[in-house]
Amino acid sequence: MKYLGIVEALEADVRSGRVARGDRLPAQRVIAEALGVDLTTVTRAFTEARRRGLVEAQAGRGTFISRTLDGEAGAQPQPSLDLSMNIPPPPASIDFRSIIPKAIAEVLGSSKGLLNLNYQESTGAEPDRVAAANWLAPRIKTTSDRIVVTGGAQYALFGICELLLSRDDVVAAGGMTFPGLKAIGFHKGLALEPLEMDEQGIIPGSFEKVCRENTPKALYVVPNLDNPTTSTLPEDRRRALVEIARKHRVIIIEDDPYGPLMAESRVTLAELAPDITWHIETLSKCATPAFRVAYVVAPSATLALRFAGIQRATIMMAPPLMSALASRWIAEGVLEDIAASIRTESVERQKLASAIFKGLDFAADPNGYHLWMRLPDHWRAPDFAEYADRVGVSIVPSSAFAIVSNPIEAVRISLGVAPDRGDLEDGLTLLANLISQPSLGAKAVV
Repeated sequence: MKYLGIVEALEADVRSGRVARGDRLPAQRVIAEALGVDLTTVTRAFTEARRRGLVEAQAGRGTFISRTLDGEAGAQPQPSLDLSMNIPPPPASIDFRSIIPKAIAEVLGSSKGLLNLNYQESTGAEPDRVAAANWLAPRIKTTSDRIVVTGGAQYALFGICELLLSRDDVVAAGGMTFPGLKAIGFHKGLALEPLEMDEQGIIPGSFEKVCRENTPKALYVVPNLDNPTTSTLPEDRRRALVEIARKHRVIIIEDDPYGPLMAESRVTLAELAPDITWHIETLSKCATPAFRVAYVVAPSATLALRFAGIQRATIMMAPPLMSALASRWIAEGVLEDIAASIRTESVERQKLASAIFKGLDFAADPNGYHLWMRLPDHWRAPDFAEYADRVGVSIVPSSAFAIVSNPIEAVRISLGVAPDRGDLEDGLTLLANLISQPSLGAKAVV
């Protein structure tokens, strides 16, 4: 294969000294023109070279020959480009390597700072719940006694389901939904009932039909920048879903990890129906997954305490030091700055994706960092994801999100995990070229 020939020639030149360690490589388009090959071939060569540890990307600077190669002391093999994990992009104006150690030292150095190394209440320390109420205020007006600080959104969802739902209870959710809900449903023996969706999200009429026919106990919804479809529910649908839920006595679980990234706030279901809605808001998607901190807003203070009892019996408490760090950043405005920087970087990455995928069928929101690519007829989603993985790009097929029996042929592509836009451009270019090759899809379908 041509791309392997490029990699092997480059490796031979480096080992012979004809190309120096640390040298910057020309742009991929320049290499393609010089060698008389197509851009896909060069993209695949770069991906394989990274996998072998031959080259490395440096944020904002480009791709360089590694100073240490495989087989030499200290060599580190480079993984393929992972566009499967939905984590925020590195915020361009924030250096976590400097601000996190500094902020932790300040937290611990305060008059009562060492208390953050001790066990705490399972509801979360009162200062952290007050900080959470302040953080949530642009989206939900609530009091600290209705808030529980917990160890991430996945645990929050598990704890709510553990408290409220029993085996065989029906949970209505979009036909394409968060895989974490699927995992909890399997663990608890819940019946996940798919709701029809369009480009605006869950269709209220489908929810009404399920309520009449299947008597769901709960509705699970991601209202903003839905994972995976990227849809955001318009206000009229939010109000319609609330009205239907009230009519049929259905609990609402509103999972809103991307709300802080929205350019304009939308009314939350928890604001429309605070007495029947459990609201989850994690800091993993608007700051960093390293926090492992999420805020749960319960319908009442009594239910918040019952949820805290579930937390105490399982993980005891949210991580105290990270919770205190989050509270400090909320008070100082740093967390909002981080979210804004992530939003800015997401906009730029979505522009890049839109340019590369021009003419293809995909859905995206400029404030989010994933997109939902509908594949042409000659591709099946699992096969496309497998071929992409073979050439060094990991993505997620629709089957991972589906609670319908026959999911559409689509893949979720996450734009945040790539260390810089150069790497992202390489991976997206490879995917765009792969989509356009019907011969591969035809082979896959056989």
